[in-house]
Parts: sequence; structure tokens; C-alpha cells
Amino acid sequence: MAGCRGSLCCCCRWCCCCGERETRTPEELTILGETQEEEDEILPRKDYESLDYDRCINDPYLEVLETMDNKKGRRYEAVKWMVVFAIGVCTGLVGLFVDFFVRLFTQLKFAVVQTSVEECSQKGCLALSLLELLGFNLTFVFLASLLVLIEPVAAGSGIPEVKCYLNGVKVPGIVRLRTLLCKILGVLFSVAGGLFVGKEGPMIHSGSVVGAGLPQFQSISLRKIQFNFPYFRSDRDKRDFVSAGAAAGVAAAFGAPIGGTLFSLEEGSSFWNQGLTWKVLFCSMSATFTLNFFRSGIQFGSWGSFQLPGLLNFGEFKCSDSDKKCHLWTAMDLGFFIVMGVIGGLLGATFNCLNKRLAKYRMRNVHPKPKLVRVLESLLVSLVTTVVVFVASMVLGECRQISSSSQIGNDSFQLQVTSEDVNSSIKTFFCPNDTYNDMATLFFNPQESAILQLFHQDGTFSPVTLALFFVLYFLLACWTYGISVPSGLFVPSLLCGAAFGRLVANVLKSYIGLGHIYSGTFALIGAAAFLGGVVRMTISLTVILIESTNEITYGLPIMVTLMVAKWTGDFFNKGIYDIHVGLRGVPLLEWETEVEMDKLRASDIMEPNLTYVYPHTRIQSLVSILRTTVHHAFPVVTENRGNEKEFMKGNQLISNNIKFKKSSILTRAGEQRKRSQSMKSYPSSELRNMCDEHITSEEPAEKEDLLQQMLERRYTPYPNLYPDQSPSEDWTMEERFRPLTFHGLILRSQLVTLLVRGVCYSESQSSASQPRLSYAEMAEDYPRYPDIHDLDLTLLNPRMIVDVTPYMNPSPFTISPNTHVSQVFNLFRTMGLRHLPVVNAVGEIVGIITRHNLTYEFLQARLRQHYQTI
Repeated sequence: MAGCRGSLCCCCRWCCCCGERETRTPEELTILGETQEEEDEILPRKDYESLDYDRCINDPYLEVLETMDNKKGRRYEAVKWMVVFAIGVCTGLVGLFVDFFVRLFTQLKFAVVQTSVEECSQKGCLALSLLELLGFNLTFVFLASLLVLIEPVAAGSGIPEVKCYLNGVKVPGIVRLRTLLCKILGVLFSVAGGLFVGKEGPMIHSGSVVGAGLPQFQSISLRKIQFNFPYFRSDRDKRDFVSAGAAAGVAAAFGAPIGGTLFSLEEGSSFWNQGLTWKVLFCSMSATFTLNFFRSGIQFGSWGSFQLPGLLNFGEFKCSDSDKKCHLWTAMDLGFFIVMGVIGGLLGATFNCLNKRLAKYRMRNVHPKPKLVRVLESLLVSLVTTVVVFVASMVLGECRQISSSSQIGNDSFQLQVTSEDVNSSIKTFFCPNDTYNDMATLFFNPQESAILQLFHQDGTFSPVTLALFFVLYFLLACWTYGISVPSGLFVPSLLCGAAFGRLVANVLKSYIGLGHIYSGTFALIGAAAFLGGVVRMTISLTVILIESTNEITYGLPIMVTLMVAKWTGDFFNKGIYDIHVGLRGVPLLEWETEVEMDKLRASDIMEPNLTYVYPHTRIQSLVSILRTTVHHAFPVVTENRGNEKEFMKGNQLISNNIKFKKSSILTRAGEQRKRSQSMKSYPSSELRNMCDEHITSEEPAEKEDLLQQMLERRYTPYPNLYPDQSPSEDWTMEERFRPLTFHGLILRSQLVTLLVRGVCYSESQSSASQPRLSYAEMAEDYPRYPDIHDLDLTLLNPRMIVDVTPYMNPSPFTISPNTHVSQVFNLFRTMGLRHLPVVNAVGEIVGIITRHNLTYEFLQARLRQHYQTI
């Protein structure tokens, strides 16, 4: 959290800087990389796995390349286009399903309650009407909370998680089929339950899940359904499809295919090219027109008319023909828009401060408790929201005159509600004829209808009503976002901001006498200012709003307003999605590093304590490494020039890798075993081979863990290197680590696959006798490779040897230790890397850089160390 300054200093301090610090054990601090110096700050965790966008050019992949020709390449590209089209169509159908049932349940609820209110307003039984509304809302919210209990990742909008995925971080469970089902049904019930949430944000998450799952033609939730579909079995292809799915979700939600494409680009996709742009845009168009086709046909009965492009449409902004002085906006209004952008940024920063404080409170006091507590919290929010809405509509509203244009409906408003009577969205609770209750009109309607009222209703809203509505909606929406239901933030932010903008228009018209003002424009700018202050999106949000209004002349005021709102909000804190990403401890990489970070080199930020394997390694060594580390890749090395020559000739270099250091750290999510933090391996010529004696005396029937037998033994941690000394912090790099000639990189998943499939040879045989796996066999278990702890060690002969050289990547991206951090960062982020070896001028690996080493917090800590050493 940035330092608190300016007019929101008190708010920021109260919301973000004064909470009690979470107490963590040393093990937690180890894996989180957290220090006590940063007050109340959650640092990026080390247990998140990165996606691997770089291709592994090993022998199985080269065999595939040998069989490829231009014809097969075109066929592969055609299949990709068909899959992209299918993703767009399916995302549009998902949006159609959600919209249909939300509309059905909402109409049912409001019809029953409105009839009851009209009857009870005369009989004096309004308490019964309130109980009916509570019955509907609590039931729907309870169902939404139960679905989140089934799949906790389905909570919230899903945009922070999708942003992490597009940035290259694998967040567990976010693109599973079960997550999609719980998300769709959950957002349906949460919106119908009257919570101040939207369905547009979850649509983006739903599109991402469709994009990730559809090309795989299989699901862990439906294990029995398997198709032999050999394409797209890599993180590289999967992330491209997730980008397309996220863009299709935006396009379906707002009817903005270009905005959806820019959203995928702006919100995290690091690797981008022209071909991907075309595919993402095509997918967005497919989603938009699929949804448009079916919605227009179902609601208007005119199939093929394409009248409803998205779930949320702002309608056509048009001055009344009778008002000759009216203009949508003028150059003088631009000054007011800039001021509204500043206020929107301040309001957005306040919203984010409050919501961050609530999120931290939930992390400490709600999430650790039984899951039922989360359901009770959701029900409490629903209860308070329902009571506030009902009481405010009945007590705080004013009776306003219905204008003639509102009775018949102007063209723009009529276009949006042709399937309904125009007056059906105007509530007349407790008001005489030809008047309407302005507060009930805003609260007792679906949020989309309330937005259209503020954008296009010619009738006036009382300034007091708008102010009260804004304050109540602001506080309740802030409280709601983060509870255990699927919930979006776009629509609540737009509605809250539209009320603010309409309030500004009323003040300018009534008290300053600016008669040329068009209230709908100010409501739109207010909505953009508040939404921009909350989410801090600029390029994509500008295009989304322009496409939603279908009015290109709004481009300049919307862009200026969003830029000012973002700059103002960034002065105090981050956007709401970045805040929630930070609370999860996800190591997100920004677009670029700060200028002063170039004072650091790769050698300053790399991890020098390496765990490595040899080209030919015994099974017992591989099992030991895999079961005592959490690393996802291992350098393949030889230790001296003599060994390097033997390796180049194809001779064997066999090692027994012995654990030398053990420290407890937190296990990864779902794993309840403690593992060692690091390991070092040495050639058997330098160690007394104690394993031979032990294995000879071991009974074959025994199933005792070989690893535990090895850990019980004691070996000198640095054999033949200063034998009379212990490891010292004063040792130089050369004293601490011996030269390691780098030959390639092999992934954990590849090593486990080799062990599971029995790829090895005996010491008496040549490595040529080792079984060979094809590319399809190596990728068969993608994306959920078997875990080393699930491997039955009794089926393996620990003395067998595995030749890893055919399966390692011999040509990964590497950098010099003297490379500046900005160059390291740009290479890592642009190419979507997972591991970046640091290799010196003579081909010796001296360290490795992962995503955690490039996070802002890690670089800041290393920069402080750099200043201390100067």
C-alpha cells in the first residue's frame, strides 16, 4: 500500500495502515518471503507456480517437428481458428443462460413483492411484504453461498485470478469445469438475491474457463469422458485460449468485442502477437453476435435482428427533439468532467481502502473459522441490504412528477425496453397519480434498469434522493464485494457513479443555471469516473464504454475522465483487483520496472543455491531430489571439464545425490508433508557410497521409504572443499559453490513422467537401451501431472539410471550475471518464462531467476541491501 497522503490520509491510515499485523511462524515467513520491516504488508508467496510459455525443444519435440510440413501447419492453424470460434459461441451461450434465468427470477421476485406492497400500503401490512422480499433474497443468497462452499475459487468476480493467469501465474482451480458450473449458478442466484453485485465480472471468468477447458476435450470433473485430441497440450496454447475466453467474456457482458480484446492485452497477457490479436478479436465477435442473436430472438421474437449486443447496454444517448438548447456535451463541460474524474478517483480510492480493510478482517476472523461462518456472513449482508432497500424505498423517497416523455418513452429509452411497458420500471409506491417514487425507482429495479433510468429518464431525481442513494449503495457495495458469493463489481460501480453524475447534473442545472446540460451525459461520465477510480483500467475501459453507448463522440470525455480518475486514485492506492491480487500473495509482474532498479544486476537478484541433476542419474537420487524440494525445474550440469568431455562423448556420469541441508518450510496448498528447502548433489566418486550396503541388506518385501533411509545418514556437506572448515557467510561465491557446466533444464513434471513410465536402464547396459517416450506420451497427463508422493517406490529399482538428456531443454533462454535488471525483467515477462538460468562467460551456471525474484517487493528489498553495501 502506498503511503497515505492528501485528503484521504485519515481514511487510508484507518483502512490500510492501522490493522494488527498477522503473526506468522518462521516457516511461513520463509515461504512467503515476508519480513517484519514492512508493516501490515503481505508479500508475494513462493508457492505459486508459473506457466511455461517457452517451448521445450527436446528430442521428442524435435521428432514432432521432423514430421511437420506446411500442410500440417495449416491444418493445425485451422483447428485453432475453429476452437477459438467454439469458445466464443459457448461463452455467448453461457451469458444467455445467466441472463435468462436472472431476468426470470428477478421478474418473479419483484412481481410478487410489488403486488404485496401495493395491497399492504392500504391494509397496513408492509411487514409481510418485507418478509416476502427477505424470503426470496435469503434463499437465493444461501444457494449462491453453498455453491461457493463446493468450489471456493468461484467466489468474487474472478477477474483478479484471470489477471494472474494471463500474467503467467497458475492459480489452482480457477479454470476447472466445477469452477465454471459453480460460478454460473452462483452469480445467477447472487444477482437474483438482490445483492449489490453484477454478473459482468463473473462472465469474464466464465469465458476464461471455457477457453481453458474446451480445447482440452477432457475434464477432471468428468474423468470418464475422454477424447483423443492431441492438440494444444501446453501452457503456451492454453494461455492463448484463456486470453480469447476472457475477451469473449467482456464482449458478451458489454457487447464490446474490441474492448474485450484490449482487456486481454491490458490486463496481463505478456506474450502477444498479431496472430493472437486476430484470434482474440474473432472470438470476441463470435461471443457478441451469438448472445445478440439469441437474446434478440427470445425477447423480441425477431431472430436475426441483432438488437441486444450485450448483457449490459447503455442505450442511445440523444437529446429530446423539443429541447433545442440541449447538447450531449460541449467544450465547457470538459472542465466539469475533469473535476468529476478527480472526485471519482478520490471516491474510488476510498472504496478500495475500505474494501481492503474488510478483506483483511475476513482473512483473519472469517476464513479461518468453519465454512458455515462464511454462509452466515453472506446471509447477514443479504439481510441488511434487503432491509435498507425496503425501508429506503418506503420512507426516504420523494414523489416526483412523471414527464410526458417518460410516459410514452423517448426513442432511446424505448429501444431498450421494447419487451416491457416503459412505466414498469417506474415505481409509484405511496405516490399519487402522475408521480413516482424516485428512491423506489432506483432501489426496486434490477441494477441495469436503474442505470438506464439515470442515463435516460427525463423525469427529475431529487438531489437528496440521489445523495442518499449514492451513500447507501457505496457502503453496501463495498461491504458486499468479497463475501463468499460470485460477484461482479462493474455494474455496482457504474450505478453508484451514475447516481453521482446525475447529482452533479442536477446541481449544475438547478443551482448554477446551466440549462444546456444533458443529464444522461453527466451520469455516464460519473459512472466512468467512479468505475475508473475503483478498477484503474484506462484503454480497455474507454473502448468498452464507447462501444456500450454506441456514441463515438463520447470518446474524448470518457478517456480524459478515466485518465484523471486513475492518476488521482493511484496517488493513494492500487486498483481493487490489484489489491486483491496482493492480498492473495500472488507474484504478479508489472509492465516494467522502476528506473532505479537498474542499479541491480542479475547476480544481485538470482538464487545461487541450486538443486541440480546430472545427465545420468540414479532413480534413488531423482526420488530424493523430487521428494525433498518444491522446485519445478532443475539444471542439468556436469561438475568439471573432464566430466564435460565425457558427457560430450556420450559416456555416463552417474551420481548419488545426497541431501545436505534440511529446514522446515510450509508445504504447497493441499500437501500436508514437510519438505526440505534445498538439496545438493555430488558425484559418487566424491562420496562414500553407503547406499550399496544398505540396499544389499534390505528385504525386497519391505516398503520403507528409501528417502527416509538416506536422510538418516550423515555426510560432510562440502566434501573435499575446506574439510576443516564449516560453511561460512564470509565465503565467496567460488568458495561456496564449485563450477557447474550448464547443459540444459528439465522440469519436475518431466522427471516424474520418466519415473512413472519406467524410463531407465541398468548400470551394466548402455543408455541407448533406455526406452524412448514420444511427445504425445510426455504430454498425455497435461495439465495435471502425477505427483512424486503418489509414486509407488516398491515398483522402482533405486540402482537403475535415468538418462535425462533426451528430455531436457538444451537451449533455454539464459542471461549473463552482469545483465541489468530491466533487461532481465523484459526478457522474462515478454517471453513468458518460468525459469531463467544465469550462466557466466565459460558456460557455468551460477544461479537461477524465477518469477519471485522479479516481484516489486523482492527487488525493493535487494535494492535496500544494495544501498547498505555502498
